[in-house]
Amino acid sequence: MKKLLTAFIILLSLYTSAQQQEETVLDPVTVSASLIAKPVSQTGRNIVTIKGNEFSNLPVNSVDELLRYLPGVEVQMRGPMGSQSDIVIRGGTFQQVLVIMDGVRLNDPNTGHFSSYIPIVPSEIERIEILKGASSAIYGSDAVGGVINIITKTFTAKPFQHKLQLSAEGAIGQYKLANANAGAFWQDNKSAVAAGFLSNNTNGQLQRGARGFAYNNTASLSFSHYFSDNLQLAIRTSYDSRDFSAQNFYTTFASDTATEKVKTFWSQARLSYTKDKHHVSIDAGWKNAKDNYLFNKPSIENENKSSLLQTTVSDEWKINNQTILVSGIQLINKSIRSNDRGDHQLFQTAAFLILNKTIKDFTFNPALRIDWNEKRGAELVPQVNLSWKKNKVQLRGSAGKTIRDADFTERYNNYNKPIVTGGSIGDPDLEAERSFSYEAGIDYFASKSIKIAGTFFQRFQKRLIDYVSTPYASMPRKDNLVPGNTYALAKNISKVNTSGGELDIQFNTNISTTNKIYAGLGIVWLYSSSSNATPSFYISSHARFMTNFFFEYASGPFSIAFNGIYKQHPVRQVLLIQAFQKIISC
Repeated sequence: MKKLLTAFIILLSLYTSAQQQEETVLDPVTVSASLIAKPVSQTGRNIVTIKGNEFSNLPVNSVDELLRYLPGVEVQMRGPMGSQSDIVIRGGTFQQVLVIMDGVRLNDPNTGHFSSYIPIVPSEIERIEILKGASSAIYGSDAVGGVINIITKTFTAKPFQHKLQLSAEGAIGQYKLANANAGAFWQDNKSAVAAGFLSNNTNGQLQRGARGFAYNNTASLSFSHYFSDNLQLAIRTSYDSRDFSAQNFYTTFASDTATEKVKTFWSQARLSYTKDKHHVSIDAGWKNAKDNYLFNKPSIENENKSSLLQTTVSDEWKINNQTILVSGIQLINKSIRSNDRGDHQLFQTAAFLILNKTIKDFTFNPALRIDWNEKRGAELVPQVNLSWKKNKVQLRGSAGKTIRDADFTERYNNYNKPIVTGGSIGDPDLEAERSFSYEAGIDYFASKSIKIAGTFFQRFQKRLIDYVSTPYASMPRKDNLVPGNTYALAKNISKVNTSGGELDIQFNTNISTTNKIYAGLGIVWLYSSSSNATPSFYISSHARFMTNFFFEYASGPFSIAFNGIYKQHPVRQVLLIQAFQKIISC
């Protein structure tokens, strides 16, 4: 928005105890790589971590805006302030990045376009961990390019602590812009409560026959309690609503004045018990999303109701100080009811085994998963991570298999409409994607304040799913299509290979007790080649070169921060807005 006028900014933090020095971000403890709390240097993976309180310090309005400035993460935004964003890591398409919150997957079974709709407010976030590269052996389908792991304060609360944290900020500006972000976290001894609200609203600039409006609101509430030193229960419920202009998000037609509403209800719970050398966790999550898409006023509105129900039971067995074994089972049920895609459901289950073995400076971390669903049957998914650290240098490597199943949109889009004149068409017979990935990297801890990480990686994919421009005569199903027209058909592409390199620099230092500098820089080079002669839509959409950064200087209660992105994309022909198309479904 031009000429943005900040009407009020209130930043308040109250602590019942003296403020302590910030935890270093150069080698933080992470759970993303193996479900085991280990320093990043013992995982064999390239992981970027950012503390949740940095959200208020950086000039961003939504969680997806925050992600786009983290090293190595590309966020392709279609609309402002969380309207719709596609997350890309290491060239993986938006369906190939898995988003989880406190160990429970969030990816919607309807479409990967909803992956950035994370039903959490910033005040609840303890930290965000970005795990780059293959992770299907641990998390299953979708964890191809990487994993976004949102870890919250209540689910990580430790007993016998006393805290009170309050925060609020807001802004108003042109085009009826009104932003608000408020939250609270309270802990007293064995109980913790967090709640918050995030709102981003504007009626938008005038477009072709419509305004680029966005009314996006999120509210969440969570609670945790230790019934004893060994038994903890944590629960969360949240509501997320996105109402925005989607004009030409999916088509290039002049008749496209689309609007879209996505409403999500989210609930999750964790029961964990520690006894002797075992830590047992039961995680459950339920997601219900309603998506209403209207191409233009004369068209029929698409109404899609998707549901995701899941349970994971895991046991962390500390065999000794050098050996930890994690085992578990996972049950997932996906379903959709749609006037466009029809009514479908898919059940899948998995069992996994993860070992973490440390011998002096060397860490060995293999994982094995057996994943089954009704469409593709059973799949064996292995992976191994290695790391060696000596003084200021760490060497690391990882290799593993990944899988991804087609979502309901890729399988059934535009199947129930009486007539479809153009747009994307699903294919129920799509096979699952399979790929093999490996990486090798070196980390240099130049000082206690600076970490430099370099990584080379490759991914070899088979039967990757993407949309390909296909004439009517070549369509496998023609029931509701128009002869002579051309459609975007979801297809399995024979082979797609991606190679790349990453350079990450993190800087974190306390100049004094009141002055701090925190910064991050990421540089990524990528190249993807496809065996398909006809160019597809999303495979080549990632940046071939990207650098993004953030910088923050804090002095007492005051701070200054800025961030930026530079990207180079391959040359693509821009289609003109076509006036002859009248009604289409996407």
